[in-house]
Amino acid sequence: MACRTVCQLLQHRLASSAASVRLSAADVRGQRSAVFSREQARQRSLYPRTEKIEVTLQIPGLQGTLLVMNKGVSTPHSCARHLTEWYVTSSALALVDGKPWPLHQPLTQSCSLSLLTFKDSDPQMVNQAYWRSCAALLGQVLQDAFKEDFSVELLRVPEVLVTSGAFCCDVVLDPQLDAWNPSEESLRSLTRGAQQLIHRDLPWEPLEVAPPVALEAFSHSRCKQEEVEEKSAQSPKGTVMLYRCGDHVLLSGGPLVARTGLCSQYEVTAIHPLGEGEWGLHRRAQGLSLPLQQQAHHTVWRKLRSRAEKLVEVPTASANEAISDTLTPPSAPEQTPPHTAQQ
Repeated sequence: MACRTVCQLLQHRLASSAASVRLSAADVRGQRSAVFSREQARQRSLYPRTEKIEVTLQIPGLQGTLLVMNKGVSTPHSCARHLTEWYVTSSALALVDGKPWPLHQPLTQSCSLSLLTFKDSDPQMVNQAYWRSCAALLGQVLQDAFKEDFSVELLRVPEVLVTSGAFCCDVVLDPQLDAWNPSEESLRSLTRGAQQLIHRDLPWEPLEVAPPVALEAFSHSRCKQEEVEEKSAQSPKGTVMLYRCGDHVLLSGGPLVARTGLCSQYEVTAIHPLGEGEWGLHRRAQGLSLPLQQQAHHTVWRKLRSRAEKLVEVPTASANEAISDTLTPPSAPEQTPPHTAQQ
């Protein structure tokens, strides 16, 4: 209750100041990224001295391998760099003491570590993180796609099964664009924007923050402020997870994969009108993608694309449910590094 009250007070104060100044889309991105950088620096300053932790690998062929890493600095990605290049390029997500952990999130205590790839025998968790990441990428493309004088408001990202046929990103565009009906060329342009971000191989940087930090970051979005309040109320620690890709900062309801370069085939397939909602004319942008090392023949891709063009219906409660999928690629090859490494 206290957290909710603080959030509401901060929302009112920040909304009042935001309403007095209308920033361009570029200025909003810069402001959010600056808040992210400031908080990231503050959290890193909590570890002024180098302290060592022990990370025990739980990976087939590497079971029990011990890595000595730096507390609050080293990440699962840092650990992967002590192994082979295959783990550096193929790892998408981690398990730390059995719990999902972003690859670029610092480790703060001794722990067990598993590195997850798309070639694992059971890739359900990493597949769902990939689908979520593709939706995050689509949202970033949409925010960058329109002229500066057109507003773009990203709504809560629907959690959908991979078997639904498409990942989704709900959005409200500037009222001046209410009559806009995207053409095939418009969709191709959005696809090119996504492919440019994929080619840049940008990391999704995670940052767990307290609600006041997230509210400041999203001070120009009443919609996102409400989402911050809801997510923090649902979190056992009362925190929310932010990610940054380039200068784009987003809220996420679950872990994202390590980097945009893990996406391979990627296409924006449709933008459907959903009707008037609380924030204006709601639309659902949809897309289709396969991860690195999993290519589909063009005839198969056309069939998948045709399915991904159809509107994905999202049940109201699905955004809060744990979702798994059934895409199962072949097992990954085993690699064997030296038994013990130290950073």
